[in-house]
Amino acid sequence: MGQFAISMPQLGESIAEATVLRLMVKPGENVKADQEVAEVETSKAVMSITTSYGGIWQDWRAKEGTSYPVGYVLGHVEVAGVTAEKALKKAPASGVKKEAKAIAGKKAQVAVNDHAETNALNENGNENGWGVLPTIKGLPVPARAAGASYMSPRMKARIEELGLHAADLSGLVPSGAKGRVTIEDFERFITDLEKQKLTPASSMRVAVADAMRRSWTRPLATVGRPARMDALMAHRKQHPAKPGPTLYAVRALGMALGENSTPAGRLVGNRIVHPGSIDIGFAVEAEDGVLVPVLRKVDKTPLDMLIGLYTERMAQAKDRKLPVEAVGGSVAVVTNYGTFGLEWATPIPLPDQSLVLGFGAAKIVPAWDAASNAFKPVSEARLTLSFDHRVIDGGAAGRLLARVAELLENPEKL
Repeated sequence: MGQFAISMPQLGESIAEATVLRLMVKPGENVKADQEVAEVETSKAVMSITTSYGGIWQDWRAKEGTSYPVGYVLGHVEVAGVTAEKALKKAPASGVKKEAKAIAGKKAQVAVNDHAETNALNENGNENGWGVLPTIKGLPVPARAAGASYMSPRMKARIEELGLHAADLSGLVPSGAKGRVTIEDFERFITDLEKQKLTPASSMRVAVADAMRRSWTRPLATVGRPARMDALMAHRKQHPAKPGPTLYAVRALGMALGENSTPAGRLVGNRIVHPGSIDIGFAVEAEDGVLVPVLRKVDKTPLDMLIGLYTERMAQAKDRKLPVEAVGGSVAVVTNYGTFGLEWATPIPLPDQSLVLGFGAAKIVPAWDAASNAFKPVSEARLTLSFDHRVIDGGAAGRLLARVAELLENPEKL
């Protein structure tokens, strides 16, 4: 009889932890190999975890609603006739049998760890240390609030202990010398917060907040221009699949960057890192946040060939069940805020990207027609391009946006 640990797997390249949503088996129940035993949620998707061996489920060390890091032992299964030594010969050295996949047809598989590793992990951890404390919302903002512009090592340690960030303290009133925030100010601030109505932030909301904090450390700028939509809407109406305007924008941006990928580069130190593939993401509103599924090699894939995959990725994103291969690695994002009736916005690029293309709502406007010497009604939408000003300047951004507008006005080229 051997006892084997089921650990939190690596659920994606940038995923360090996941929240346990549901424990699907109880201690004493019989389980089969590859049976789903738990459902977990990351900032990108909902995934299932399976046991690599059949046997009797012994115990759960994890709790529902709690977040755990990769490698944390979630529970144990007892397997008759199999020893830990035999199991470890089968399992890869990394401790993960297969890379985790999203539920959309693929499951998270976890390799078997021996009992000694289980004890080591649990002894090194602490009960509160595994949890992810969400950013506190609903901050009061007093008139004299100056934020925590300076933080002592003691305060930094206290902030880290509570799982907060400097941006969360923008409503803090300082009382120290030269407007500095003291530890007493901080503790008073926390006490006052507890008197407010507080709700836990979802893992999705926390992930979005963290990404936007990191994005805002760069100098960002936005340019904009109109694009006529009459030809695009006519092309869409005649197309049997009726592709959405967002997909037209994704393809147009991909083609424009395929002609000149410099604007999609990333500045790292004193070098520009150019993209190896023009992979474009598109923003999809999900529960309490935004997901960004990615379409690969958009510059080399015609619009007609992108439609099916785009529709599939859209549905997966709304269900928060994106497969691993559809997440991350994009060079730019398209966001269609026109679906909310917005004509203009200044979206923020993701931390690992330099560009985000915004697509506004179309409206009828008068346009001068020289042939008839009169104004005529046309359908027009505002496009915006937000960019990392360290990588390109307004001129390069303007030329890229002009090319995107030109392609959207000639959809037969897409």
